[in-house]
Amino acid sequence: MIRWKRLFPLFLGAACSVFLAGCHGSRETEAFQPPETFDETKTYEITFWAKNDTNKRQTDIYKKAIEDFQALYPNITVNLRLYTDYGKIYNDVITNISTGTTPNVCITYPDHIATYLTGDNVVVPLDALSEDPEFGLGGSRLKFDGPGKEDLIPEFLKECTVNGRTYAMPFMRSTEACYINKTYVEKLGYTLPETLTWDFIWEVSEAAAKKDENGVYKINGQKVMIPFIYKSTDNMMIQMLRQKGAGYSTPSGEIQLFNDTTRELLSSIAGHAGTGAFSTFKISSYPANFLNAGQCVFAIDSTAGATWMGAGAPLSDIAEDARVDFETEIMPIPQFDPEHPQMISQGPSVCIFNKEDPGEVMASWLFTQYLLTNQVQTAYARTEGYVPVTSMAQDSAEYQDYLSRAGEDDDDFYKIKIQASMLLLSNTGNTFVTPVFNGSASLRDAAGQLIESVTKSVRRKETVDDAYMDHLFDDVASLYHLDEVKAQTSGKTDLGPLPWTARVLVGGLILSWVLILLWAFRDILKKRTQNH
Repeated sequence: MIRWKRLFPLFLGAACSVFLAGCHGSRETEAFQPPETFDETKTYEITFWAKNDTNKRQTDIYKKAIEDFQALYPNITVNLRLYTDYGKIYNDVITNISTGTTPNVCITYPDHIATYLTGDNVVVPLDALSEDPEFGLGGSRLKFDGPGKEDLIPEFLKECTVNGRTYAMPFMRSTEACYINKTYVEKLGYTLPETLTWDFIWEVSEAAAKKDENGVYKINGQKVMIPFIYKSTDNMMIQMLRQKGAGYSTPSGEIQLFNDTTRELLSSIAGHAGTGAFSTFKISSYPANFLNAGQCVFAIDSTAGATWMGAGAPLSDIAEDARVDFETEIMPIPQFDPEHPQMISQGPSVCIFNKEDPGEVMASWLFTQYLLTNQVQTAYARTEGYVPVTSMAQDSAEYQDYLSRAGEDDDDFYKIKIQASMLLLSNTGNTFVTPVFNGSASLRDAAGQLIESVTKSVRRKETVDDAYMDHLFDDVASLYHLDEVKAQTSGKTDLGPLPWTARVLVGGLILSWVLILLWAFRDILKKRTQNH
């Protein structure tokens, strides 16, 4: 005889399981347990997804690193897949998570890792692996001279922490810099200060935007001049807010971007965009192209792009006859408070994806550590204005010799490139990173979109006032689903209401079980009637 008391727990458990499955938020990743040893008689094939800046030297360094690593570990084959954009790596990883075909090792950013972590045990936490005395950082059984944990620059390693766990190893680090046509600044009657300020940038840019009666810019005698161009407007907004002490987000994921300081900053930017003194990469094109053609005074871009910037830039993208000779200066980004400079720290990190075979994960971990060796770190840092992420590499005789030879040529020892590296080395203590959580990548995009939108609007002669700002904030929050991000991160237990699809599913399941119970109860009554 079927009894309803037996059926009810089944019904309740099934309904609860659907409710739990419908809740959304980051998953807790299980700690990877290193095997007692690494079996070198077994062969492993791992994939490495990397990014290069269309710089053949970087590709050659990856290939050389793989070749040297495989010579040490003949049982491990590393297959390289190159991308030219971090966004494409991110999109491909997201796609492959659903099919269980993620790479083994991947160049990425912490904001992206936070999204990967919403999958089920996708990314390997590296804390236990790092501490392993034999195969961890500086481990006794490594076949190469890898860095110990104490050799990793603390500020750079901290960037790889998500929810209190280490999910990546830093690979290279950069910051942003202001590349300046010093010749034009002085021609306008100004002298570069010891520390750039936003007031100075705006004042000089407005002066450079003046035209004569024929519509020709006075500063360069051309019909094209954008005095100030910013490559990454997301970084622009983030750094401005940080320097102002205004909100952006909290470590728990609370969105604070849409505040009064943001309104003030956007109004100021809109005013300078309206005079033609300011534009962005997305609107106008690469800052380096305008700078090198004498059509820009201040170009802010990553130190990792230094070989494209300046009169003698070895990787300039414009025609040789379009280039203008001028004195190039590189300085930290402008500040609101010169006494307390703040700039963003950025750059690629390396994460490892979980696999069924622990040995395969160990092979990935060994290769990841090899990327931190001096020979890889110093070679890659020489390709751009990156800096190595270990004190071992930074203090090595080879790297110090490289830094000392700035200006010997306009190729390997290109002055601006080496000065870009030295800029970060001398300001590491002034750098900061933004909180990482599921949705922080969308928040970053939203920060940049605010600047892009107001710049476009004033170019279209639209009115940028309080009503405009209200509408802009609502539109951007909706575009990047920031209301959903806030709901997901507002608390560990309150994850917000279920989506309507989940509610329909739960309702259907409950109805099904109610019908089953009614049918069972009907059957019980029928049998009792027959027995009587």
